[in-house]
Amino acid sequence: MPMLHPTLARNNVNIIGNGQQVILFAHGFGCDQTAWQFVIDAFTDDFKVVLFDYTGSGKSDISKYSTTKYGVIDGYVQDVLDICEALNLKDVIFVGHSVSCMIGLLAAIKAPEYFSKLVFVGPSARYLNEGDYVGGFEREDLEKLFELMEGNYLGWSSMMAPNIMGNAERPELGGFLTSSFCATDPDVAKDFAKVTFFSDNRADLGNLTVESLTLQCAEDIIAPDAVGKFINEHTPKNQIVFLNATGHCPHISEPEETIQAIKAFVN
Repeated sequence: MPMLHPTLARNNVNIIGNGQQVILFAHGFGCDQTAWQFVIDAFTDDFKVVLFDYTGSGKSDISKYSTTKYGVIDGYVQDVLDICEALNLKDVIFVGHSVSCMIGLLAAIKAPEYFSKLVFVGPSARYLNEGDYVGGFEREDLEKLFELMEGNYLGWSSMMAPNIMGNAERPELGGFLTSSFCATDPDVAKDFAKVTFFSDNRADLGNLTVESLTLQCAEDIIAPDAVGKFINEHTPKNQIVFLNATGHCPHISEPEETIQAIKAFVN
């Protein structure tokens, strides 16, 4: 039996589907590939679906996790590029959620030959407010969040996940995200949270040459409307669709609407 490529083992890569065109789904902070479970069945007839967990998340090989490497966004960018290289991919449709939107953007700037289209689900180029730029968070608010994370990660998860999910009238959705957050190694989660919330990729947007789509949710406390509009205005060849879905995770809360928006763009 052939040995699994080290990258595919490290990132718990799973490949399903019958199509030739590859669609690569990249999860957000505090999640793993199971976050896509509500949408992937809609793609397996026509696409080859590639799922993975970032190093340190889900069922990845946590022994390969390094705070030095993954304390910056480039460590996660390299995970994506390593997977593309290991599978000898090209012209991939990349679908990223939250921080993975900018991870995918940076990967496509670094190696555009791997990608044909990018889909940004709830993207943000910078989460902090700065001058006239509205990111949604003040630095003091984030510092308080990180203090709570340090002292009580499970309590932080139970408080934050339902707020990130939104859809308070469907508490089972917040419960789903809370379970995902709570299953993440707290030290990895703290590193990843800092990478996510203190990143600033505004200057990178203009360097993207690959066609892209922004899916903007309503009532998203993580990536408000102004953020999606900023990305759309500053990214060449970017389209924006304003979803009826509320909260930050439309692939979980409103999978049908999310599927339709992605398919309309990629087909």
